[in-house]
Amino acid sequence: MVSTSIRPASRPLNAWLYLGVPAVAATLLILLELTSLDMDLAKLFYDPVAGGFIGRHSYFLETVLHDRAKQVVIAFSVLAILGFVGSFFIARLMPFKRELGCLVLSLGLATSFVTPMKAVTAVQCPWSLEQFGGHETYSELLSPRPATEKPGRCWPGGHAATGFTLFALFFVLRDRRPRLARAAFVFAFTLGSVFSIGRMMQGAHFFSHNVWTAVFCWLICLGAYYWTLYRPMSSAEPQTLTEPVNA
Repeated sequence: MVSTSIRPASRPLNAWLYLGVPAVAATLLILLELTSLDMDLAKLFYDPVAGGFIGRHSYFLETVLHDRAKQVVIAFSVLAILGFVGSFFIARLMPFKRELGCLVLSLGLATSFVTPMKAVTAVQCPWSLEQFGGHETYSELLSPRPATEKPGRCWPGGHAATGFTLFALFFVLRDRRPRLARAAFVFAFTLGSVFSIGRMMQGAHFFSHNVWTAVFCWLICLGAYYWTLYRPMSSAEPQTLTEPVNA
């Protein structure tokens, strides 16, 4: 029988995997600044004859994949908040209070960090650059920004964060439903990637902007999980079964 009333002990966290992969990704992103990969990928979606990026005025990319999809994730976040509040009063939700709290914390932090960082870094969007019909000068992430009356607001990727913030589901489900947690990871990674490609097609972000966003969202969700849910099993504590064991 599956137990859901007792919060199970956590499986050990593999630091080489959970922190090592993001660290390697961040290192590669810094080295990427020495190449023209960002610009080359952006050019794939730019058509000077048509007068801009191929997805700039796409109804599907702007209205469906951007506006409506963001609204769905916001609605999910509101439900998570209501669930967390309800876990203080509703008996069926009480055993999941910490999980719901972790989910709300992760969703909040993984989306709210974007706007301040955009303001601080002032990175220009591709569609604003001279190479793509705009008036602004390109600069690498770690380089000084050229003087301008319109500072950029394009790093990290806001819409990518809307998808990658759902890494929170992986961590919330990790201890109780490992297989479902893996499915949640694939879903969050896929959704964030789709959102990222859509915005690249519109000229809103470079490739590296979105990968940086994925790294930040992963680390934020990992931190929230570690401080609110992670409970290593002691040597004298039997592991609680949270899923049926296959014969």
